[in-house]
Amino acid sequence: MNMFKAFYKVAALLLLAVISLQGCKSQYDLLLNSNDVEEKYNAAFDYFNNGKFSKAARLFESMAVQTSGTSKDDTVQFYWGLSNYRFKDYYTAETNFAKFLTNFPRSPFSEEAAFLRIDCLYRSTYRSELDQKPTYTALGIISQYMVENPNSSHFATCSRMVKELNDRLDKKAYDNARLYYKMELYKSARTAFKNILKDDADNIYREDILYYTAKSSYKYAQLSVEAKQKERYLVFVDDYYNFIGELPDSPYRKELDVLFKRSQKALGRYSGSEEDLETKEKEFERDRKKLLKQSDSE
Repeated sequence: MNMFKAFYKVAALLLLAVISLQGCKSQYDLLLNSNDVEEKYNAAFDYFNNGKFSKAARLFESMAVQTSGTSKDDTVQFYWGLSNYRFKDYYTAETNFAKFLTNFPRSPFSEEAAFLRIDCLYRSTYRSELDQKPTYTALGIISQYMVENPNSSHFATCSRMVKELNDRLDKKAYDNARLYYKMELYKSARTAFKNILKDDADNIYREDILYYTAKSSYKYAQLSVEAKQKERYLVFVDDYYNFIGELPDSPYRKELDVLFKRSQKALGRYSGSEEDLETKEKEFERDRKKLLKQSDSE
């Protein structure tokens, strides 16, 4: 009997808890569907200030039509977006801020809304190996903001964003070209590397790109049929001189010097011995291992 009493007591407590939860929920739902704008407005800010951003966003959204054309209009629209932003729903928040800027370009909230829209776009970009269309979109909007707001307190942050996103695009282009090289498609690799610098001479991987351009042309010549090797080694020679002319002190220099001598030998222009070439290759390999060891220890 005592066991049954205990069971009914627990069941009653659970029922009371469920009823209590339903009461809280229905109170919020009643407020959500209420026509009392003032009550909803105050409640929305209470939820916002207490960190309940999802509930605040729903309340601001629910009164957006009711406050349209009133003195509260831009405040409600801005905090609707800000609530979604604080809730980390950046996709919805970006839509909110974009609409806000169209409807309220002269609002006291407009500059902050413009920056928060940028931050939403920035946060919605992908790492370099994925689609970069969102990156291009973000860069366009950020650049426009910086032109229109040169004295903004967010200018330095925007500059950092632009650099980071541009660096990501540089890496994307470099990695795509490297993929051809790794697949031993050396002609395509050289073309891809050349096109990177044609489109973006200031790519942050410029030194590596020039190095792999030369390496690609050398390997393409080396693997060609004998009848085609001469003209293709001459292409490598051009790439080699282009590299050392710009980067004479590069750590890649020793390796390319060896390849240059190999190409000169293939072209009948090298007067040194095979032993000399092998010595140079061993020196390069020793230095390369030393650099790798230093890099691993740092």
